[in-house]
Parts: sequence; C-alpha cells; structure tokens
Amino acid sequence: MTTESAQAAPAFPEARGREKGYAKPAVDEFLRRARTAFEAGGEPLTAADVRRAAFPLVKHGYAIASVDAALGRIEDAFAAREREAALVRGAASEWVGHTRETAQEILDRLSRPRGRRFDRVSSLRYGYRIDEVDLVADKLSRFLETGESVSIEQVRSVAFRMQRGGYREVQVDAVLDAVVEVMLAVS
Repeated sequence: MTTESAQAAPAFPEARGREKGYAKPAVDEFLRRARTAFEAGGEPLTAADVRRAAFPLVKHGYAIASVDAALGRIEDAFAAREREAALVRGAASEWVGHTRETAQEILDRLSRPRGRRFDRVSSLRYGYRIDEVDLVADKLSRFLETGESVSIEQVRSVAFRMQRGGYREVQVDAVLDAVVEVMLAVS
C-alpha cells in the first residue's frame, strides 16, 4: 500500500443505509488536532475536551459507534497523561482531593429521592426518561459507595429514551461526564 492510498483510506467505516453518521471533515480535523496535541504538544487538549467533542450528523458520515469507541481510547490516553503529570509535579494529594470532592458531589446528587435527582423540563418538552435515569443513578451510587462493578464504557454508552417532562438532558449528561472523569482518575 502506498502512502497516498493509506491517506485516502477512510479513518472509520461509513454509517449504513439511512443512518446518519458524524461529518467526516469534522472528525478528521478533531483527530488531527488530538494527535498533534498528544504527540507534539500542539494546542492544549484535555481528556475533558475529548469527552465533550461533538460532530454534526450527516448522511454518509462515519459510523457513530466506531468514532465514539476511538474517542474513548483517546480520552483514556489523555487522562492517563494528565494523571501522570500531576504525580510528577508532586500534586498527587491535590489530584486525589479533587477526585474525592467530585465523587462526593456526584454521590450527593445521586442520593436525592427518585424523581428529584435532576431538574425537569416543562411538560410540553422532552427530556430523559426519569425511571431510566434513576435506575442508572442507583447503579452509579452503588459504584461510588461500595465499588460495585461498572465500566467506563458502560457509563460512556448509556442512552435514555425521551419523555415529556423528563429530566433535563444537560444536567444528566454533566453528571455522567463527571463520573467518567472520576473513573479515569482512579483507574
């Protein structure tokens, strides 16, 4: 395979049929930026930046699951580097303290009564299904309290159906992101 044909090969499989996928140029640009930041110390990028990456959905885009899996691995690499840098700076106690504080904030939120863990959207709008979010919240609470088995991939890939008057998506997503941050910090 020549260098030219290697560059022309798509980075990910294309979404199939009528499914939409992530816009290829946006994904390719983000991956280029991430590689430069990781290898050559280019524009600063953090694990949290990778976690928050979002791409437009288009016909004939990259398959979402494939891109998300790659982003998970990239986030893991950045998180490991950040943890290592904190340890080298002698900031281990600061790192652990921040992680404990974050975990406690999450636990405080998830310990609220079922149906009241997050703000709700109006009854005319759609939000995440309350019963599904509460089920995941219970599992995450047990993980934080007792160490019950939950993987980072399970948290990253959780999906909720929608309901009128459901939980506000942005709040639920922020807590899930914080759980991933804690898991990466202690792994």
